[in-house]
Amino acid sequence: MSETIQGGKFVELTYKVTDRKSGHVLTCVEFPLGYIHGHNEILAPSVHKELEGKSAGDVIEVPIDGNRIFGPRDESLVFTDRIENVPEEYRQVGTSILMENDQGRTRSFLVTRMDDETLTVDGNNPLCGREVAFRLEILTVRDATDEEMKAGGPIGAGPSIDPSLMRAV
Repeated sequence: MSETIQGGKFVELTYKVTDRKSGHVLTCVEFPLGYIHGHNEILAPSVHKELEGKSAGDVIEVPIDGNRIFGPRDESLVFTDRIENVPEEYRQVGTSILMENDQGRTRSFLVTRMDDETLTVDGNNPLCGREVAFRLEILTVRDATDEEMKAGGPIGAGPSIDPSLMRAV
């Protein structure tokens, strides 16, 4: 009988997040992501709840309402500035920028648009205002080792790549 996901189990999985309206893949994790269930959960609580009782080989899809988890979009967190006012290292769509407000609180902003004259950053979570589906493929479920429990996750995790497939760049 295969082991099922519950507290204290080491779980490895891959996932893909798809916008339910457009069908576009927003992000995917193809390298196995490992965690200790109930100890260092790394995905939304509703996703972890749906993983309970599942086994290696199971594939599940979990709908997520971005508004419920991250709140509605706040357009006051979207800023556009002239490109010459933005440091060179931030002039690429997808770049994350950590900014601090007057009260010393930090927030991560993402460069979302850029043209020859302007650059736009957005401090909203990219899933705000979206309904998405997490498609998760469970690869491993086993008892976590004492070492993994103390570390809160996988020990020495690294890709298992056949060296004969590697090429110098």
